[in-house]
Amino acid sequence: MTSADGALTVAVLAGGRSSEHDVSLASGAAVREGLIAAGHEVVWVEVGRDGRWREDGRALSVTPGAGLLDVDVVFPALHGPFGEDGTVQGLLETLDVAYVGAGVTASALCLDKVMFKELMSARGVPQVDYVGVRAERFAAARAEVLAEVGRLGLPVFVKPAHLGSSVGIVKVDAPDGVEAALEQAFDHDGLAIVEAAAPGREVECGVLGVLAGEVEPTLPSGDRGRALASEPGEIVFAGRFYDFAAKYSPGGMELRIPAGISASARERVRSLALGAFRAAGCEGLARVDFFVDGERVLVNELNTMPGFTPTSVYAKLLDASGVPYERLLDRLCRLGLERHERLPAHVT
Repeated sequence: MTSADGALTVAVLAGGRSSEHDVSLASGAAVREGLIAAGHEVVWVEVGRDGRWREDGRALSVTPGAGLLDVDVVFPALHGPFGEDGTVQGLLETLDVAYVGAGVTASALCLDKVMFKELMSARGVPQVDYVGVRAERFAAARAEVLAEVGRLGLPVFVKPAHLGSSVGIVKVDAPDGVEAALEQAFDHDGLAIVEAAAPGREVECGVLGVLAGEVEPTLPSGDRGRALASEPGEIVFAGRFYDFAAKYSPGGMELRIPAGISASARERVRSLALGAFRAAGCEGLARVDFFVDGERVLVNELNTMPGFTPTSVYAKLLDASGVPYERLLDRLCRLGLERHERLPAHVT
């Protein structure tokens, strides 16, 4: 529990059932070391590929309303389904324990790339053209679906709708490649998204919550709301596009901060990042991805729990904006505690 000097006991959840299991373990290990360096005590909870939770290798069982291992806050460094999609967040809510990041609804919404884009469309947010395709509909109305996709032009990018880390993404340059790309996406997910290619630079922006009573925002921004936007960074990759290999292979990508865009486009990126964060109901943190072509800025997607090593994009964006890794982790844990403390006021 919280010590007299303000140190916290934090449970780090890592692993998980999704295809991003290994990425999550890397994120969790980095979070653990960063929290220890910041003076906190860490309890390591690994979620196996079988979905079982283990503390130091021992099977872990939980009781609703009884918290988790007597910790102050949980840091769910989990990516993809069964971790970043609201399922674990719902479990942590039933345990009555504070946790880092978005709640149930925002987690579920943002991991579903199609639902997220539909929300952004309803809010009038400029974004890449897309078509959502369910496996059942593709099987029943193949020609109709292919005609809808054809209206996006070429090339297109085909992705599983509920995975991150660019898992399963395929760039399609010819019409006869769309069917195979969709079938590959359906191997990962029953819902796929097909996105039109967007010209310009790939730009990413980090969003970080503000603690209650904070007088001076840590990040430079005119916004005094509950979240602040980082300096945008630009993704430059060696391959054909920003796929899994580009993200995780040495030399596959470079993050350039600041992004090579105009001052007005920079502020547009930051404004849209905050707007998407609020519209989706996110809390604590997010990374918002964009395409920027001159003054034209398009939102691509929002990640509620991005990769979390010190060299991951989100951490680099925040570090370049004045929030080093250890302080970032500390702030996120305290934001989780603040949110948990506010909840009883809304329970009747």
